[in-house]
Amino acid sequence: MAMPTPVFDHKELLTLNTHEMPIYRDAMAPHFPGVDVQPLYLDPNLGIWTLRVIFQPGVRLPCHYHTGPVHFFTLSGKWNYVEYPDQPQTAGSYLYEPGGSIHTFSVPADNTEPTDTVMVVHGANINFDQDGNYVNVMDATDIIQIIDRLVKERGLEPARYIRPGQAGYTIG
Repeated sequence: MAMPTPVFDHKELLTLNTHEMPIYRDAMAPHFPGVDVQPLYLDPNLGIWTLRVIFQPGVRLPCHYHTGPVHFFTLSGKWNYVEYPDQPQTAGSYLYEPGGSIHTFSVPADNTEPTDTVMVVHGANINFDQDGNYVNVMDATDIIQIIDRLVKERGLEPARYIRPGQAGYTIG
């Protein structure tokens, strides 16, 4: 069997160093202060979003439904889902959430440090208020728009993250 021909001509690795990239502080404010975001990979076509998210102590997100699976890594700090108080996620935890999961993210107010995480989300989060009423949908496209808005409003350099090419025809 012969070596396959690469579909894409990679001249370099698609790699990012989170220590060298900006973190967008309070990216979800005013609705959800204390959520700092670093986009890593955003694909609006496949609906995949990979983010490093740093949650400050006391952050609580709305109850949400996942349309697809999520891989969630906790690098430091501690958090839990309100619905699963006896299963806190701490540094070194990996959580797999199947599509169709419903839960409410919460960081204890008495955490002594921020909770640093990396998430790979397939699909969207459908958010609900405390009474179970629909609030909004958050997906890769929303994250792109949030980051673009923050860059413009705060006068920052354009965000650098990995984003696959746009769809198009093979022949003009």
